[in-house]
Amino acid sequence: MSIAISAVIITRNAGSTFEKTLASLSDFDEVVVYDNGSIDETLAIAELHPNVRLFQGEFFGFGPTKRHAVSLASHDWVLSLDADERPTPALIESLRTWDCHSERDAAALVQRKNLMLGKEVRHSGWGKDWLVRLFNRRFCNFNDAMVHESVQTGENTQVIRADGAIMHDAVTDLSQFLEKVNRYSSIRAEHSRRPIAPPLIVAKSLFAFFRTYILRLGFLDGWRGLVIAFSNANGVFWKYMKAYALHQAP
Repeated sequence: MSIAISAVIITRNAGSTFEKTLASLSDFDEVVVYDNGSIDETLAIAELHPNVRLFQGEFFGFGPTKRHAVSLASHDWVLSLDADERPTPALIESLRTWDCHSERDAAALVQRKNLMLGKEVRHSGWGKDWLVRLFNRRFCNFNDAMVHESVQTGENTQVIRADGAIMHDAVTDLSQFLEKVNRYSSIRAEHSRRPIAPPLIVAKSLFAFFRTYILRLGFLDGWRGLVIAFSNANGVFWKYMKAYALHQAP
């Protein structure tokens, strides 16, 4: 029996991980894929799976784009995933028994286990990662955040913890850190209202490294924690520096 929940994914050049993601969702009644201009094999992979409904359109920022993708689903109950994530068998079984025909105001927190080059990262801000990923769209949906979006629940939403987890292939190639820093910092810079001075940018970047590597115990993750700490510092630097440059330009 298929799972009467819509899995919803937004994609852009996700070919390296997308096959594993869609294969893990074979028991779902529907998988909504909203693509934002892929030029790799992402679209071809999506078309190989009979339960996928493929849409293509613009990118409006992560929160608004995911909310739009949710609106394309056939079911009110939605499981939101990224193109590099896949539910574990335990989570699949948990969803199989979920009362998806109810109209209640409810949502589920799901643990996300973040992998870097095939190994789980347990510290550096990547561990203990619980996110609202299953929800009834009549009562909950994504917020307007351009980056680091989240599902906004109501005051009366019943939030529970689901069994199982989502496996997240966060990094399969170190160059992805550079790509994400560049893309995310550009999005944030474009929506920045007030720039900050370069000395403060440097201070914020150094603190981002310290927070990740020391306060969040990144050193316990070995060289992976060091890479994550430098990437976080790099992201903070370019986010604010790009905004500063935009406001300084004639």
